[in-house]
Amino acid sequence: MQEVIERFYTAFTNLDADGMSDCYHPDIVFEDPAFGVLKGDRAKNMWRMLCASQKGKDFRVDYSQVKENGTNGSAHWEAFYTFSQTGRKVHNIVNATFVIKDGLIIKHSDDFDLHIWAKQAMGFKGWLLGGTSFFRNKLQTSTNTLLDNFEQKL
Repeated sequence: MQEVIERFYTAFTNLDADGMSDCYHPDIVFEDPAFGVLKGDRAKNMWRMLCASQKGKDFRVDYSQVKENGTNGSAHWEAFYTFSQTGRKVHNIVNATFVIKDGLIIKHSDDFDLHIWAKQAMGFKGWLLGGTSFFRNKLQTSTNTLLDNFEQKL
C-alpha cells in the first residue's frame, strides 16, 4: 500500500497527472478545503488541471512521512508555487490520509489550513476572510467552475 502512495507523489513531483490518476481506484473520493468532495474522473481531472496549469512554472512538491497501516495510509507534503491570480508566493503544508482498495487509492483527503493558504495567496483580503465559511464556499465554487471549464475541453 505504501508503494501506491509513493508512486502517487513521485508522479506529482513530476507533474505527471496520468501517473497520479493511475494510482486512483475508479471509485475514488477526494476531498480538500479548496475543491470540497470530488469523485471518480472528476477527482482525476482536478489533478490533470492542476498539473497542466503548473508546467513550466515555479511549482515544487516535497513529500515525506509516508506511512501505512493495513488499508489506511498517510503522508505529509508541501507545495511551493506562485499563485497565478495574485503573483504571490505560496508554501502550502498538507497532511493527507488515504484508504486503499484493490491496491489503489479509493479515498484521499488533503487537510491544510485554508486561512494560512488564503493569507499567502491573497494577502490582506485572505487574512481578513480566509478563515470564514463564506470564503471556503466561494473558493470551492470558483475552483469547481474552473474544473467544469477544464473538463469541457477534454
